[in-house]
Order: sequence, then structure tokens, then C-alpha cells
Amino acid sequence: MRKIHWLAVFTALPLLFATLAPRAEGMNIADTVVKMPLAEDVSIDDAIDSMLLRANGLNFKLVARQPLYKELEAMGVETRHVEIFQFCDARIAARMLAENLDFAAYLPCRITLIEDQDGKAWLVTLDLDRVMQMADLPPNLKELAIKVRDTMNEIMTAGANGDL
Repeated sequence: MRKIHWLAVFTALPLLFATLAPRAEGMNIADTVVKMPLAEDVSIDDAIDSMLLRANGLNFKLVARQPLYKELEAMGVETRHVEIFQFCDARIAARMLAENLDFAAYLPCRITLIEDQDGKAWLVTLDLDRVMQMADLPPNLKELAIKVRDTMNEIMTAGANGDL
């Protein structure tokens, strides 16, 4: 039976943490998302209609829609509009999962429509460029990830501008 030298393990732990620390240093939650404000003349309903229409045209299926604000209102919690839209291209998702099961945490792609404290509506999603930088994807999957990123950006832009 092999003996573990716990003193050596505990001595090495600070070195391990020191090498990991620079990755998160200086990063905050805003660095991990993409935000787009709705144009002044675009209503929330117009933004939703535009996103759904554009997603459909780009063959990105709406797999879930969660009106969180309705749930909060039903609980008696005062809230502004918060609604989560989940989109997916199942073929791309399957290929990503075949490469690495960790991609399951990023599925499906989400866009949240939310009003800030001033009543200004925003579209918010995960910054897929950051995910791609960390993922070390082979070229064929990187191409698909770029397609997903571009499609999500196109859906958000359509929503932000009310492009039907």
C-alpha cells in the first residue's frame, strides 16, 4: 500500500491555488455576459415577437420560455419584467455534448429580457466568446460554436431593434 505524504499535499495546495488565481482575478460577473438595451421605440412585446420570429427563421428552436415575472407576481413579490427564453439547435448541441459532457451546463442557449431599476429593458446572454476561449475546441466544433454565437447575437439584435 502506498503512503500519502499529507504534509507534501498540504504544502503543494497553496501553489495550486496560486496558479489558478490569475484566471479569476479582476473578472466580475459583467465580464461574462453580453447585454443589449432595447431601442427607445421598441416595446417588450415587439422585442419578444422579433426574437421569436428571427430564431425561427434561423432554425433555432424555442425550447422553453419562462416568464419569471409572472411567478414572482403570483407570490406577491413586486417585480419588473423578467423573462427567460431558451433556444437550441439540437444537432449542434449533440455534437458539442459528444465532444465534452461539460457543455451540458451551457445548454440550451438563454436570453433573458429584463427591465432594470429605471424601467429600461435589456437583453442579456452568456458571452460565448469567453466560453469558446476556455473550451479549446477542435476546428470543426469551433466553427459550430461561432455559428451559435452569431445566431444568438442576431436573435438579440433583432429583439433589441424590433426587427420583425
